[in-house]
Amino acid sequence: MVHMLIGTILRGKGSDVTTVAPGATVRELLAKLSEHNIGAVVVSSDGATIEGIVSERDVVRRLHDRGAEILDEPVSAIMTTEVRTVGPGENVDSLRQIMTTHRFRHMPVVEHGRLVGIVSIGDVVKSAIEELETEKASLVDYLHR
Repeated sequence: MVHMLIGTILRGKGSDVTTVAPGATVRELLAKLSEHNIGAVVVSSDGATIEGIVSERDVVRRLHDRGAEILDEPVSAIMTTEVRTVGPGENVDSLRQIMTTHRFRHMPVVEHGRLVGIVSIGDVVKSAIEELETEKASLVDYLHR
């Protein structure tokens, strides 16, 4: 069985990463999430280095804890600063285990210290389904020879 690499997912989905500056307001963050129909963005001043990550869940939890005034606070006030990353040469199976164990839904992809993409749990599940479909087709082909 061939194990898919993170870079293969990025080639399929593209390497565009939506980022937000740490000083942007939570309200601006919500506009980006809505506009791009995504669940998380990387917090970056320059689009290449990672200062944090912020998700819909972060917003919901802070809204519950502190109320609507967080909407006008900077993203840096609610972002997660300890961000786990993955490289494009790493295996999708191990990423799936990390995401499941640590309950991450989004993982930035970094190469040579620069942000080169982002992978979601949906991307990982899709790749697993594609891998199973390929394996099934090979087995069916083998049986019908």
